[in-house]
Amino acid sequence: MQIANSTHVKIITADPSGIGLFGLAIVTLVASSQKLGLTDGLSYVLPWAIFLGSFAQLFACIQDAKHNNTFGMTAFGAYAFFWFSMGVSWLIKLGAFGPELAAGIDGRQLGFAFTGYLIFTIFMTIGAMETHKVLFFIFVLIDLLFLGLAMDAFGIAPEVFHTLAAYAEMGIALLSLYGAGAAVLNVHFGRVFLPVGRPFGIFKPRT
Repeated sequence: MQIANSTHVKIITADPSGIGLFGLAIVTLVASSQKLGLTDGLSYVLPWAIFLGSFAQLFACIQDAKHNNTFGMTAFGAYAFFWFSMGVSWLIKLGAFGPELAAGIDGRQLGFAFTGYLIFTIFMTIGAMETHKVLFFIFVLIDLLFLGLAMDAFGIAPEVFHTLAAYAEMGIALLSLYGAGAAVLNVHFGRVFLPVGRPFGIFKPRT
């Protein structure tokens, strides 16, 4: 009689937070420069939206799935597909898919998408309270970004909300650059080289 034995193999993969946050940082840095009027046009925003905002965060999403990190997988995946969608939306606006699609644009449809992302991000902000404070404040700024984008798309005080979105997006870029640096250097040096702040400990007990 043979006895079946099972063997568990553990595959170690690196924490993808650094590359995911770096992708978020670069795309929001470039996009916010356009919103703030520091640069013009969308042509050179597109490559960063596709490769950094989309593919870098999608890679981080897939790696976080291997870590059984539902929060990280969902966050990076959702925002990766947001930037894929924004990239295609800009291409439509620029006429890359023909004048018919460009002529049929209704910006309020983006407003509904931004509103959906705002609701989603509020949930993720609550979850981020039990990760670390840098990530929490990144999510707070993403909340403000989607609030500004949604109101601007619906034509509600567009000057005010466009400005809110622009400065929130720049804040996301700067905080995400810091978060990316902390994610890499804290692991690389095996100690807290760049502090990110402890979880709030409201919904989960501190360990």
